[in-house]
Amino acid sequence: MPMTPRQRKFALTAHVTASVGWLGAVAAFLALAVAGLTSDDAQTVRSVYVAMGVTGWSVIVPLCFASLVTGVISSVGTTWGLLRYYWVAVKLTITVLATAALLIHMPPISHIARAAAGPGWSAGDLQGLRTQLVVQSGAALLVLLAATALSVYKPQGRTRFGRRASRGAPQPTDTTTPARP
Repeated sequence: MPMTPRQRKFALTAHVTASVGWLGAVAAFLALAVAGLTSDDAQTVRSVYVAMGVTGWSVIVPLCFASLVTGVISSVGTTWGLLRYYWVAVKLTITVLATAALLIHMPPISHIARAAAGPGWSAGDLQGLRTQLVVQSGAALLVLLAATALSVYKPQGRTRFGRRASRGAPQPTDTTTPARP
């Protein structure tokens, strides 16, 4: 069912807000991961990993799900559709895979946060996991930037489903406000 222009703008605003928030939170997480890996001060390192645990569960995970849900709502309520255009399908795939990867990587983040909060922590503990957090958060940032680029450039091309569904239906003409069917 198509959304009204007001609903479409609200859904798009919610999606952009969640997506930009997710991107920014991952950038901050990367900065913390680098600080935790490179700092020689044990107290700084401990604080960084505790903050990363809180940031991951309280900010990144909720924004990740908000981006996924609002993206689906935005796409199904417009003529862009969820699976009509390759750029939307690829962005959906990226978001679903990034969500799954995030959920898989949250337990190790919780582990290092608990270890850092414990009394026996030293600056050299869990060096491999600390390096892994830098690499993974850097990769996550690149993936989210790729999804952002897809949203901005919207490469042409309809999926097979989109070509079948569009026979006789108007195509979106404006990238910010899709045409109503």
